[in-house]
Amino acid sequence: MKRKAVVQSMPIPETGKLAENVREIIAGLGEDPDREGLVRTPERAEKALRFLTGGYAANIAKIVNGALFNVEYDEMVIVKDIEFFSLCEHHILPFYGKAHVAYIPNGKVIGLSKIPRIVDVFARRLQVQERMTQEIAQTLMEILKPKGVAVACDAQHFCMMMRGVEKQHSATVTSAMLGEFRERKETRDEFLALIRGR
Repeated sequence: MKRKAVVQSMPIPETGKLAENVREIIAGLGEDPDREGLVRTPERAEKALRFLTGGYAANIAKIVNGALFNVEYDEMVIVKDIEFFSLCEHHILPFYGKAHVAYIPNGKVIGLSKIPRIVDVFARRLQVQERMTQEIAQTLMEILKPKGVAVACDAQHFCMMMRGVEKQHSATVTSAMLGEFRERKETRDEFLALIRGR
């Protein structure tokens, strides 16, 4: 059974605990955590990690904030080239790229700025790109109840670039097609053609 993508914010661990753990990691790597260049690194690393995983604390309802509008419009709405940055849950290394999001309204549209904000909610977690793509699509379906939603993400992963196979120029592309985008090839093809025509 698929879990729902729209989740309530999660409790945040106490401040300072992550910094303590980072200090232990630095020492475990054979470095001196009291060295001048590293003495404040644990606190900086905690601050950075809390920002990069801020999606856990996000509340979708507050982000949308009622920005749903009754509009008689039934053609495709696309917001493309939405930059995102995330952390791979397997190695806690960055992956980054662009998301392209489309929906076909069913009597309601959403404020355009809300779509990149929703992308950020799911990008700012420990993630795999496949799940993130699906969560963005499912969330828009739940909020808007449109005729269909399509999400395509293309990204580069540091876990492939810096370690392992060390391929710097490979990209990973994922997609989620719901409603009319899944059921109608013409609709899907139109979406793909529009996001390619940059």
